[in-house]
Amino acid sequence: MDCLLDFLPEGVNKDKISPMTLKEAYVQKLVKVCNETDRWSLISLSNNSGKNVELKFVDSLRRQFEFSVDSFQIILDSLLLFGECSENPMSANFHPTVTGESMYGDFAEAIDHLRNRIIATRNPEEIRGGGLLKYCNLLVRGFQAKSEVDMKALQRYMCSRFFIDFPDIGEQQRKLESYLQSHFVGMESKRYDCLMTLHRVVNESTVCLMGHERRQTLNLIAMLALRVLAERNIIPTVTNVTCYYQPAPYISEINVNYYVTHTQPLLPCSHSYPTWLPCN
Repeated sequence: MDCLLDFLPEGVNKDKISPMTLKEAYVQKLVKVCNETDRWSLISLSNNSGKNVELKFVDSLRRQFEFSVDSFQIILDSLLLFGECSENPMSANFHPTVTGESMYGDFAEAIDHLRNRIIATRNPEEIRGGGLLKYCNLLVRGFQAKSEVDMKALQRYMCSRFFIDFPDIGEQQRKLESYLQSHFVGMESKRYDCLMTLHRVVNESTVCLMGHERRQTLNLIAMLALRVLAERNIIPTVTNVTCYYQPAPYISEINVNYYVTHTQPLLPCSHSYPTWLPCN
């Protein structure tokens, strides 16, 4: 926390600023993880009008990337060593070499994925639950999986891991709300697209849940998507919203007809599902 003092404006009396004051003023969240495979801490600095700055201090980390496009690291060891050992200041002609690497393994291949917006990874079964949300975010931003086979396998792994890490519907809601809050600053219009992409992926690729659990999660995602539209004062129409209708317990007829109101005459939409009935 003391390093934050270096960035305060000149003239500020730093002697009267305690670590608690800094935390309340600048820190959005503090995270500390310590187990057999992971030992790291994170300080996220709030910047409500732009991108957040995160300071991550890592001793050990089981997995340092999720996809090849976020696997890049800049090695600063030579820069730190230069500052400690060199008697001469750095200049344009006298400075240490700073290198980059990809934890994906093949730097050139990872760069190619980044330039061509390709989603690829290694050992997808190791990706934690939040990887599903990043995957949907990448899809919304125009990234694509390397192949149809890779995409289906990757989605199944990530859906399973998401529900392992967030088994309770309340945990799922908190995770989704937190992700939407912190990853779409300046791109609020993409929140709806990300949620509907997540809805499609969960609907197509979830194999580890019972039917009612899966429907519960899909209903949560649809509810959050409608909330996003409401926050932007967008009135849903049948072309940009998915509606869900659950027959009352006393309805025994499987074929249920219902209608979606439009500016034109009512449009019938009939389905033959025994439970939730999607209407696009």
